[in-house]
Amino acid sequence: MTAVPSGRDTLRRLARSIETVMRGQSAAIRRLLAAFASGGHVLLEDYPGTGKTTLAKALARSIGATFKRIQFTPDLLPSDILGVSVFDQRDQAFRFHEGAIFTNILLADEINRASPRTQSALLEAMAEGQVSVEGRTLGLAELFFVIATQNPVEFRGTYPLPEAQMDRFAMQFALGYVAPEEEVAILSAQEAHHPLDDVTPCASMDEVVRLRRSVREVRTSDELKRYAVDLVRATRAVAGVQLGASPRASLALVKAAQALAFLDGGAFVVPEHVQELAVSVIAHRLVIDPQARFSGVTAPGIVEEIVKKVPVPA
Repeated sequence: MTAVPSGRDTLRRLARSIETVMRGQSAAIRRLLAAFASGGHVLLEDYPGTGKTTLAKALARSIGATFKRIQFTPDLLPSDILGVSVFDQRDQAFRFHEGAIFTNILLADEINRASPRTQSALLEAMAEGQVSVEGRTLGLAELFFVIATQNPVEFRGTYPLPEAQMDRFAMQFALGYVAPEEEVAILSAQEAHHPLDDVTPCASMDEVVRLRRSVREVRTSDELKRYAVDLVRATRAVAGVQLGASPRASLALVKAAQALAFLDGGAFVVPEHVQELAVSVIAHRLVIDPQARFSGVTAPGIVEEIVKKVPVPA
C-alpha cells in the first residue's frame, strides 16, 4: 500500500518546482508559499521584468491548477471579472458566462490601473470565497488564490488601492533584482526555451487542500499569539501613522507563521517565523501621514523598528 505524501513534502516539492523557474528568489518563494498554504492572497509590487507573472504561472503549473490572468486597464468592468448573463437566441433564455474570477489561481496584473469600482469586484471574492452577481451568490473553488501586481514607478493613469482592499491581501512584497551570477544563469536557462515550459504538476489539488488543513494544526502558543498582537497593536501608537494595522493583520500574521513553521519542519511556531513575515504582512496595511512620509518615514521601516523594540516571548 502506497503511503500518502505528507503536507510538508507537498510544500517542499512546490518550492523546488518553482525554484527551477525563479532563480535566486528563495525568500520570495517562501513568502508566496506561506501565504498560499495559509489561505491568504498576495500583492506583488515590483518593477517590470522581475518575474511576477512567471512566479504565478510556475505555482499554477506545479499543482495543475486552473490559471487565469486579467490585465487591469481603466476600461475594465466588474462584469469582465465576475461574468455576465447573455441572451441565448436558440434557447430564448439568459445564460450566465463565468468571468475570469472562476479559477484556482488568478493573476490580477497591474491591478491599480483599473477604476476603484472594478477593483472592488475582488473584495468579496478575496474575503469570503464567493461573488454576488445579478442578485445571486456564487461560490468559488475551494482552492482560490489571488496574486495581484502593481508597478511602483508608474503613477499616471493609476488608481491607488484603497485601505480596505490593501487589508484583504495577507502579504505584500517585492521580488527584487537577482544577483549578477543568477541573472547570467537565467540567460543561459532561456537560450533554447523558457524553463516554465518544463514545469509539470508535482502535487495534486487534493494534496494542496490537505496541506492547508495540516498548516492549521501547527501549534501556536498563547505567548506567540500575544507577541503577534503586540506587534500589530504597536503600529496604532506610532507617531506619523494615521491608520494602524487591523486585527485582520494579526490573523494573517499567525496563519502565515504557521505555514512557514510547517515548511521548515517545525511542529509549532517560534518568534523567528513571526519576525520573518512581520514586514510583508503588516507594512502595506499602514497609512502614513503625508508630512511623515515627506520626511522619509516608510511603513516597512516602522515595522522593522517595532520588531526590534517589542519584547520577544521567552
